[in-house]
This record gives sequence, C-alpha cells and structure tokens, in this order.
Amino acid sequence: MTSIDPSLDLTISRVIKAPRAAVWSAWIDPSKFEKWWIPAPALCRVDGWDPRPGGAFRTLISESGGDFAPHIDGCFLAVDDGERIVFTNSLVEGWRPAPQLFMTAVITLSDHPDGTEYNAHVMHRNEEDRKMHEEYGFHDGWGTVIAQLAQFVEG
Repeated sequence: MTSIDPSLDLTISRVIKAPRAAVWSAWIDPSKFEKWWIPAPALCRVDGWDPRPGGAFRTLISESGGDFAPHIDGCFLAVDDGERIVFTNSLVEGWRPAPQLFMTAVITLSDHPDGTEYNAHVMHRNEEDRKMHEEYGFHDGWGTVIAQLAQFVEG
C-alpha cells in the first residue's frame, strides 16, 4: 500500500452495497465500464482496453452527445484480481511515455459488511498538479462516477 501524501494526493472512498465481484466486473469489463466512468450526462467510449500491466487504458468522452474526443490515454500498471487496479496517464500502452504527465490512480476494493469498500488514491507529481485536479472538481467528479458505479452494480 502506498502511503498518502496530502500535499500530492487526493483520495475518495465509499461503501458500495454490492459484492466485490460485481464492482470488479464493472471495472474490468469495458462494456460495463463505459456506463459509469464519466459523469452523466456525458458519455464514455472505451477506445483501448487491456487490463494487464502495460495494457491500454484509453477512453473517449462526448459531453453533448456529439463527437467523441480523447479523455484518458494511459496504461494499467497493476491489476490484482478482485482487489486492486493501478493506472496512469503518465504512460501509454506498452509503457511508452505519455506526452503529458498528470496522475497515477490506485483503486482498491475490499470486503465490507455492507458490500464493498471502494477507495481511490490519486497521486500527482507536484503540488500544482494536485491543486489543479482538486480545483477541476476532483471530489465532485470522482464522487459522481463512484456514485454512478454504485447505482450500476447495486441495480
């Protein structure tokens, strides 16, 4: 477990009232992932998806229902079945350096008496990037997609 540095990191947690296997499936299956990853009413399309270390993590966004534009172009760093997903947009598929570095996210899932404890730990390279991500609405945006995930799997 990576320790949290409040000057560089942002975190958000929630208990999702669904089994961990359902939450994991919603993360790993791209057809499910598209349904909750971007705050509605914007739409998500998975453009590259290979959940293994070095595999593509590429999504597109349509904010108005029109054309899709790049959203995230990154790669998976770790995929620990049912427990942890680590991805970054500092690298792209095949461990290639990304044109613009920004963040690395560690998503952990653990059993909870009410379902699944979902934790997102997002690390930034410097305080400026962390502050910018927070000002862009990290807590609202990530909170919204986690709520959408919960709604999707709690069904």
